[in-house]
Amino acid sequence: MTIQPRTLKGFRDYLPESAGPREWLIERARGVFRSFGYAPIDTPALEYTEVLLGKGGAESDKQLYRFEDHGGRDVGLRFDLTVPFARFAAQHIGQLGTPFKRYHIGPVWRGENTQRGRYREFLQCDFDTIGTESLVADAECATVIHALFKELGQPVKIHVNNRKVLNGVLERLELGEVSVPVLRALDKLAKIGADKVAAEIQAEAGASAAQAREVLVMAALEGSNDEILTALRPLVAGSERGEQGVDELSEVLTAAEAGGVPAGRLLVDVSIARGLDYYTGTIFETFLDALPGIGSCCSGGRYDDLASVYTKQRLPGVGASLGLDRLLAALEELGELPGGGAPAPVFLPLFDGSRVPDYLALAARLRAAGLGVEVYPEARKLGAQLKYADRRGHRLAVVVGDSEWAAGTCQLKDLSSGESEEVSLDGLAEACLARLS
Repeated sequence: MTIQPRTLKGFRDYLPESAGPREWLIERARGVFRSFGYAPIDTPALEYTEVLLGKGGAESDKQLYRFEDHGGRDVGLRFDLTVPFARFAAQHIGQLGTPFKRYHIGPVWRGENTQRGRYREFLQCDFDTIGTESLVADAECATVIHALFKELGQPVKIHVNNRKVLNGVLERLELGEVSVPVLRALDKLAKIGADKVAAEIQAEAGASAAQAREVLVMAALEGSNDEILTALRPLVAGSERGEQGVDELSEVLTAAEAGGVPAGRLLVDVSIARGLDYYTGTIFETFLDALPGIGSCCSGGRYDDLASVYTKQRLPGVGASLGLDRLLAALEELGELPGGGAPAPVFLPLFDGSRVPDYLALAARLRAAGLGVEVYPEARKLGAQLKYADRRGHRLAVVVGDSEWAAGTCQLKDLSSGESEEVSLDGLAEACLARLS
């Protein structure tokens, strides 16, 4: 019986034209992370469910891919990279020391409804600092995010808020005891609108219509960063936590600007709440100037208590995650996918099957000089081989037939312009490098 080839709903295959840009993005993200001193780690895709459950909230628990393995263990696929990192840090911090800065690039899984730029399996590129409460680490998050998108050639607005501000406002409204459902509802503001958020706050948190309205008034604050901070102070007056949150926001803004984030790129946005329950302080969401409607492409924040469920040692942390697949979908929609073309820029057609060792030796010499080279595996007509090379996106073709082998030369063909020049085999590597540069 023939099995129909198909992918699961919410999952996708990556063909070379999207997998290549994906790798390009990863390489640049990795370079930015390293430039700030973050070290690579990796953790298993599977964790005991006790590690994952209850850390992100009820919504994350519902979306968890959970099953019993062959050993009868209750396990789940990680829904993000932050919770496994907290477990990892608690387990290994004695060896790592504090503060510890890490980056981690890997897939995560959430059984949620699919939407534009959102899949049930997606790649996250996380960077975090754990073991410090210093706001220097919070400000550095903003500078890393700015550096990431500058490296990727995409101007962004980084929206910043602080959970302490939100909780301070809720304390003033006598909603402090039900802050979790209120903030979960507020996190949906951009998706479902103010009326539905107000209804959810009343239904899930038992708030009055007046209380829900005051939450939305706070979330609607607009103006410059200084104007919003000034407007927030009376809203949190009397709440020690809320006042501290406003002070922290101000400090992060000042430090991030000193660290290289231009004015106008980091915006105070009191409407962002971040739906995961473990956030305790600064929170970030990042939107592309060219396509803000696709949603946040880099989000995160401070989580000072997450590791406390795994260890008695206090391990406050802060970090963010580049939503690489959402960013890839955005660039695809904008027609700006980077990193196109064949993986190896040089193509070597095969004329004569009896001279395979000569062709392979020539390719090896070119690779030793730092060039990527693909050798066609069959001796076919040159036109067919060059058509293949053109379709694959090779930039140069090295044409060597019997007469060229005898003369120690070749034809170096630029596949984009169609121009060709005779080059000695001894000088071929230098000629290719010059052309490609």
